[in-house]
Amino acid sequence: MSQSPSGFDVTPLTDDEVAQLATDLSPEERHVVLHHGTERPGCGVFLDNKRAGVYTCRLCGLPLFRSNAKFESGTGWPSFFAPFDKDHITYLEDESHGMRRVEIRCRRCDGHLGHVFPDGPPPTRQRSRLNSASLSVVDEGTPIVIRTT
Repeated sequence: MSQSPSGFDVTPLTDDEVAQLATDLSPEERHVVLHHGTERPGCGVFLDNKRAGVYTCRLCGLPLFRSNAKFESGTGWPSFFAPFDKDHITYLEDESHGMRRVEIRCRRCDGHLGHVFPDGPPPTRQRSRLNSASLSVVDEGTPIVIRTT
């Protein structure tokens, strides 16, 4: 088992485990999370969410971002300036669509989350632009439950 500094199991899931967890995803969630799609700007359910809590991976439940790191970026997607734990995110160079950017994925299940850009607010100056379809939210005070098969 591989454990993050915040105490969560980040051992990569097998393809079979990912497939089993994906059975309850909607077609849009499957497109975004498993096939690296992007939802249209302005349509995600978490864009205007103000609830206090933790945003988790929609597929496996790993905590990704705290609500107090969320900010209004004006881009049409939920944006965060810092991850819950940097070891919960994988960063990959992405040169698709004729541009150079950095894709972010869940470290545990390899689900596509969105992209990170160097134009966010202090203190990190990072803007992680996420797809709502990649996320769930756990209200503050509620235990975070990692999904297993």
